[in-house]
Amino acid sequence: MGAVSAKAMAEMDTVDLRTALSWHLTSNHYPPVPTTMISACIEALDNANEGSWEKLVGLPEGVKYQGLTTAPTHAIINQHHLESFLDDDEY
Repeated sequence: MGAVSAKAMAEMDTVDLRTALSWHLTSNHYPPVPTTMISACIEALDNANEGSWEKLVGLPEGVKYQGLTTAPTHAIINQHHLESFLDDDEY
């Protein structure tokens, strides 16, 4: 159900990306992902849409990925189930 709901939210013209991601991160994950991750998720989506899957994204204070304060775009997309928010369906 989460993926279907995320796809619907991503396709809504009346909901901005920040709002859709906030809903997705807090409603489709257990435990909920803090909304402080929204900016990193948006940056990762931008990178992925440009084909820069390995590009590092800075994480918010207090968040680490494998002990680092950055994470590769692909890890953020995968771990936060952001496929529905990508421009291209070829994920």
